[in-house]
Amino acid sequence: MARYLIGDLQGCYTQLDDLLQRVAFDPQFDELWCVGDIVARGPHSLACLQRLAGLGATVKCVLGNHDLNLLAVLTGVREANPKDKLDAILALTPTQKQQWIEFLVKQPLLRQADDLVMTHAGIYPGWSIEQAQQLADEVSTSLQRAWRYDKLGAWLDRMYGNEPACWSENLQGPERIRFIINSFTRMRFVDANLCLNLTEKGAPDDATAAQGLRPWFHHWSPAEKTLVFGHWAALQGNTARDDVIGLDTGCVWGEHMTLQRWPDGQRWIAENKTD
Repeated sequence: MARYLIGDLQGCYTQLDDLLQRVAFDPQFDELWCVGDIVARGPHSLACLQRLAGLGATVKCVLGNHDLNLLAVLTGVREANPKDKLDAILALTPTQKQQWIEFLVKQPLLRQADDLVMTHAGIYPGWSIEQAQQLADEVSTSLQRAWRYDKLGAWLDRMYGNEPACWSENLQGPERIRFIINSFTRMRFVDANLCLNLTEKGAPDDATAAQGLRPWFHHWSPAEKTLVFGHWAALQGNTARDDVIGLDTGCVWGEHMTLQRWPDGQRWIAENKTD
């Protein structure tokens, strides 16, 4: 069995298909670990969803911020941003939309196996992997309960916001859920007190350093598992660490999509020449 890790798809189906063909991906024997953000900004979000769902249990995906946003759009909490190019999904029948809602709410915020752990944006550096798993499970349970009891829209509406920026075990209710989701799906920089800064989105530079901001993984202590994440296209995968692997290489922004085989680290890239 080969385990492949792939960066943010964001509707770039051409590159996804190219990479899977080049490694002769076989769902009977191989696994595909997807760091989330299946949809948005690229031209073929529905095709990406269909391909992953069609591969069945061999796909191990986590939720990204764009996937959560799609849930909010499908439940009427938010208007679709034309830049997200979701028209093909929005044109589906109500029953079909419900099927994709069910697919997404069942995806976790964190996955791990053997010596590997994966989230969309990373793991908050104040948490251990064990604590992060517990908190991810807590949110997934809450999300799925809201879906089952037809309260998903209200749950998603309370999810949005940049506060609280600082973690406390005493956080409760929507504020606790919001911080956990922001950490797993939106985090890039933290300050010296490990509080989230959710406004800076570029690569680390002198300006962010002058604000006392550092990438979250600069505060991440070496752990027993290698951490894989996406989300931060401006990094181009550069973390300067062997145990923290960035896989968002900005395909949807005209760069390329990255597929990495685990654990030998061989990489394949698909340039965005047509999407």
